[in-house]
Amino acid sequence: MTPKEVMELAVKSLIDKKAKDITVLRTTELTVLADYFVIASGTSLRQLRTLSDEVSKALEDANEPPLRVEGYRGGGWTLVDFGAIVLHLFTDEIRGFYDLERLWGDAPKVDVEYLITE
Repeated sequence: MTPKEVMELAVKSLIDKKAKDITVLRTTELTVLADYFVIASGTSLRQLRTLSDEVSKALEDANEPPLRVEGYRGGGWTLVDFGAIVLHLFTDEIRGFYDLERLWGDAPKVDVEYLITE
């Protein structure tokens, strides 16, 4: 799969599980860490685990398993590294604290609205 296809599958999984405020940043030109940062919020720690599990399952089924998972057991954030994309899941409070959109403000936002209607 291309990095864009990996990102799209992750975003579709987030949409299916009612993630909030999904933001995708194209980081290819800024870092070697990943081509995309996918950032989303959940309403509870349970929803964050569900979002992480569902995206991981969808990408594993597409032969793109996670390389690393951090923060899964609590704390209001989870990071799932798939190589081409890094998924950042937060509660609203923790997302505001880390403010990745501001920190990576040089990264262009990717419009993913077309994935909502598919």
